[in-house]
Amino acid sequence: MYKAVISGVGSYLPAKRITNADLEQLVSLTDDWIVSRTGIKERRVSEDSEATSDLAYPAALEAVQNAGIDPADLDMIVVATETPDHILPPVACQIQHKLGCGHISALDVHSTCVGFLSALQIAEQYIKLGTHRHILVVGADTLTKITDYSDPYTSILFGDGAGAAVISRGGEAGGAGIISTLLRSDGECFGALFVPGGGSRYRASEEHKAKMVMDGSKIFKTAVNTMTSGSEEVLLNSGYTKKDVDWFIPHQANGRIIDAVARNLSVPEEKMIKTVRYLGNSCSATIPTALCMAVKDGRIKRGDTLLMTAFGAGAVWGAALVQY
Repeated sequence: MYKAVISGVGSYLPAKRITNADLEQLVSLTDDWIVSRTGIKERRVSEDSEATSDLAYPAALEAVQNAGIDPADLDMIVVATETPDHILPPVACQIQHKLGCGHISALDVHSTCVGFLSALQIAEQYIKLGTHRHILVVGADTLTKITDYSDPYTSILFGDGAGAAVISRGGEAGGAGIISTLLRSDGECFGALFVPGGGSRYRASEEHKAKMVMDGSKIFKTAVNTMTSGSEEVLLNSGYTKKDVDWFIPHQANGRIIDAVARNLSVPEEKMIKTVRYLGNSCSATIPTALCMAVKDGRIKRGDTLLMTAFGAGAVWGAALVQY
């Protein structure tokens, strides 16, 4: 069985920023309150003319170039997103066309904030089986387009962005690569974070808005518990310990959630990759953008062991242990 290796990474962020000072004009919350409760100072926001594929494409292109391959070398594209350009078809098909790939498989994954890890696990299986050589995995979202800015407690959290990675075939044994992935779910928590309107249950209307609704207290507790347990489980399955991990890359949902998970796992601050202060929660994009930024600034180096963990609406959660 082959190794599945992260051979290249890329990211893209919209130029526009919304700061807490900007939000103070819309909601009755101060900058100090927002920072103390969420750890967020600002977030990136797509323009009205920018769709998710417009963010995903440059991130994907950068990852392909960073991997040292051509788009024609890709065997598959998997895009994780909750905010596709259209209800159908998949964003992945648009990325395939924009990159100029051959007639390869292209699909979207609908797995909320765990989307990138879900797509990573899909890529891992195809690569390990030997049927594919290079798979492009993208996490991209424009959550601000489904954010209710009349709700002060959700409008302060979300931002937009895209991150990508190329997963390639490595050697048959030893060396860098994906060590283990883990995905879990519990539908009992379904109503804690959802979009009421716009699906097949209810058309978007004044009563059932196509905007996010969240039970913040329940989300906080569930996110901390599941990201902790997911991390511990993937380490146990792999025979690794927390001391073996060089960098922890958590989903950037909220600064207090990240800090609570770090305390539960006894992770020192200097080992935690955090981008939430300036990017907010960009759903499936948070982990790949954090990974790409830490690679670019030199913190993450080849051979480092990474533990990624995420929680999302559904409820779903997961973790991945990777030697970069």
